[in-house]
Amino acid sequence: MLEKYIMSKLIDLQSQIASLQKQAEEIRAKEFEATIIEIRQKMAAFGITVKDLQSAKVKAKPGRKAKAASDKPAKVKKATAAVAAKYRGPNGETWSGRGLTPKWLATLIAQGQTKEQFLIAA
Repeated sequence: MLEKYIMSKLIDLQSQIASLQKQAEEIRAKEFEATIIEIRQKMAAFGITVKDLQSAKVKAKPGRKAKAASDKPAKVKKATAAVAAKYRGPNGETWSGRGLTPKWLATLIAQGQTKEQFLIAA
């Protein structure tokens, strides 16, 4: 009896899934058409042609240099060397003193200790 119930539920769910997928596809088709109309209206309003869209050059925004699509990508910053630890916690934790204060040090400061107490001697 349980198997019949489970099978019936499964068939119902599969039917609902198929119905929802059909509805989703209909909505997507309507949105697609509306989007095409909106794009065409904007192209007409701004005088944009298909040739403009296919053009290799990208028009610059005010105050920026125009950039061709074939230009080299921007240089990627190289990783910098690790910075030596400046502070050491009671359990061996370390911190360089750069960036956000780590939780272990923030907790100790909140308990009344000072950051200088954990400086590593040079």
